[in-house]
Amino acid sequence: MTGPAVPALEISRLTKRYDDGFLALDGFDLVVPDGTFFGLLGPNGAGKTTLISAVCNLIRITSGDVRIFGREHTHGEARRMVGLAEQDVNLDRFLDVEETLLYHGGYYGMSRRDARARAKEMMDVFDLFSKAKVRAPKLSGGMRRRLLLARALMHEPRLVILDEPTAGVDFELRLELWRYIRRLHETGTTILLTTHYLEEAEELCEEIALIRSGRLLARDSADGLREAYEADSLADVYVKAMAAA
Repeated sequence: MTGPAVPALEISRLTKRYDDGFLALDGFDLVVPDGTFFGLLGPNGAGKTTLISAVCNLIRITSGDVRIFGREHTHGEARRMVGLAEQDVNLDRFLDVEETLLYHGGYYGMSRRDARARAKEMMDVFDLFSKAKVRAPKLSGGMRRRLLLARALMHEPRLVILDEPTAGVDFELRLELWRYIRRLHETGTTILLTTHYLEEAEELCEEIALIRSGRLLARDSADGLREAYEADSLADVYVKAMAAA
């Protein structure tokens, strides 16, 4: 008889206070089950980016516990199980598309041979082959977004964090990215998505958490949230939840 499944992400009493005294997260708790497509919604300044940065070891937490598939988030194995596509386009301006992917693979310990094979696969999936030797500053905004996602997936992480992955892209590319993200989830990858597009969260996510001022307000399916807030739409839920916070 097997025991309960280990969550993809387990956050307990997470607190982050910055040097200027600002309290970004205050005893924050969240569990994201393995294999789920989880959405995180909240206004600017709600703590979403701080939360992601804490999970990905980009900032030092004040207190609390973060575990990735049961391992402490600072553990090397835990870090290798996470892929992050950040909201800001933080691509090295001196690297071309293929080099960007190869360097990322090397950082995560992939052999040169495996990294080259995986880079070719990612360039094929995201239609980047024609731009393989083009440096980041010469790419269009949409191509940069594709490359950010390809880079995040390069080392085949089990948990993929997408921070506003379709911000600023045109409608056709948004639908294309949706299709790929769905396929990724169907393979068993756990996805944590932050977005300001409510229709994106409703279209993609099995569960949605609402966050404001570093606190978790509610979490449920879109249908469950509508019922709980007696709302006709997720937009109405969002407005009511943020007004009551």
